[in-house]
Parts: sequence; structure tokens; C-alpha cells
Amino acid sequence: MNRDTVEWHGYIPAITTPFTRDGELDFAAFEEQLGWLTAERMHGVVLAGTTGEWFSLSETERAELFQQGATLAGSSMWVLGGCNAFTAAEAIRHAHAAERAGLDGILLTPPPYIVPTRREIVAFYQEVSHATDIPICIYNWPRGCIVDLDTDLLTELAEIENVVAIKNSTGDTAGFLNGLYALGDRVRYFGIPTSGLGADLVGLGRGDGLMGSGAPLGSDHPDFWRALAAGDRDRALALGAKDRVVMQRWFTQDYGAQFGNAQAIMKTALRLRGVPAGYVRRPLLELTEDQVQIVRSTLEGLGVETVPLS
Repeated sequence: MNRDTVEWHGYIPAITTPFTRDGELDFAAFEEQLGWLTAERMHGVVLAGTTGEWFSLSETERAELFQQGATLAGSSMWVLGGCNAFTAAEAIRHAHAAERAGLDGILLTPPPYIVPTRREIVAFYQEVSHATDIPICIYNWPRGCIVDLDTDLLTELAEIENVVAIKNSTGDTAGFLNGLYALGDRVRYFGIPTSGLGADLVGLGRGDGLMGSGAPLGSDHPDFWRALAAGDRDRALALGAKDRVVMQRWFTQDYGAQFGNAQAIMKTALRLRGVPAGYVRRPLLELTEDQVQIVRSTLEGLGVETVPLS
């Protein structure tokens, strides 16, 4: 496999997993949320990613989420399954669940928390690839995994059979660009900024899009990429500027939350838009009233209508 095995491009956000206030999966809300994302013209979605609180889902819940997501999305957009896990054996079980559900691919970080060595990271991805037939997108997220996959390591990982894409959420801009130019012809490369630099890179044929988080601005996110494809740079930059306001007010340079937690921020933003994103599951906590107001004022400052929260 390589980048031509799949057609993934544009905006493919990791979406929230709706829970009730009691912490139960809310599939009715999940269905309505996917309907909204489809209407807002997402290019694809990632289920059970970091924004989707994979860490609090049981294996059975994750498999059910994959099945429901595949059924509800149909052929309207690409659906990837987050298969993050501490061991290859567990990641393989999640990947098999994604295969059974008919998902288009999986997103997979190195094992978080344990800080694996380079040799261990390569072996981890090789083991998952050898046990499955599903396309793999490697996810480099140093803040969450404590390791930063540099260009040399990403180059080695890109040679693994089922690896077709890389989501590179490093805070190292030089490292990101080095990886883009070294690997863009071999794998699809996500993480392109919604800025003038990002527009220039796309114009040069570099990069495939952005695997963002939550899609709180709805169609403005994917329309950045559609505007670039149509040659409308001015519209793209106007849309991208809105996305950067959200990132600067809610998140840090390495994609951590400036307040509360990222999952609650995204769920609050969506609920303020009337989208049933649900509530976070403990150990995460909902935002305070002051933090909710930050989210509300950001959305309203960007011209997004909000509704009262229940």
C-alpha cells in the first residue's frame, strides 16, 4: 500500500463520542451528530480518537461505535477508526473491529505513556500491519505520547506495508515541514495549517489536508480545502483565519487545552451550536461557567449563533 491506495484528503476531524451525564454511550446523539457532520460536508471523520475519548471506551464500546459509525455514514464520507492502545495485541483487536465494520482505515499513535524506543515503535507498527489488511494512518502526537517521530523514523515507518498516511501533530514546525517534503510522495500527509503557509503548500502540491478536532465551525473547516481546490485563495484564507482564532484561544502550540480539557471544549462548542455532542466521561470534567463563556464568546465573535446550554 501507499498514498495512492486511498483518496483521503481535506478535513477529517476526530469527532466527539457523546455520553450522557451518567457516562453512558448515547447512540441517538451520535446519530444526530453524524447527520450534522454529513450536512456540513466533512470529507471524513475519525471515530474514537483523542477527541472521542478512546481512553475511556471499553473494547466492546469501541467496536460498537465503529459499526454504528460505518452504518450511519454510509458512503457520504471516509470513516477512520482510532485504534490507540498500549499494546500491539490490543491495537490489533481494535483494527479487526474496524475491518469488520467496513471502515476505510485506522488512525494509530505509538503506545502512549510508556515512551517506547525507536526500535519498539517500528516493531509496534509492523506487528499491527502484519496482522491486518486495513490502511493505517500513523499519528504523531508528542504531547499525548511523549515521543516525537522525527523524519528519519517516519521514513522508516512509511515503508511498512499498510501505512498510507501520516497525521503529524508535532509542535516542531521545521520537523513537520521536513517530514512533508521527505514523505509527501510516499504517504498522504495531514496537519497542513489553515494559513497562508498552508495555502502555499497546497498550491505546490504538498500535503493532503488536516485531521482536526471536533469540527466546531462546521462547514468552514472543509470549505477551506474546497476553496483552495477551486483556486479561491482569498476565501480559503478568510475561512482559515476563523479556524486559527479557535486554535489560538482554546489550545496551545502543541495542541493541549488552554483551559479545562480539549474534549469538554469541543463538546461544549458543539452543544452551543445545538449539536448533541453529549458530555465527557470521567475522569474528565465539564467546563466551569467561566470556561463555557470563553467558548461562547469565541464562537459568537466569529459570527456563529449559539443556544442556551441545558
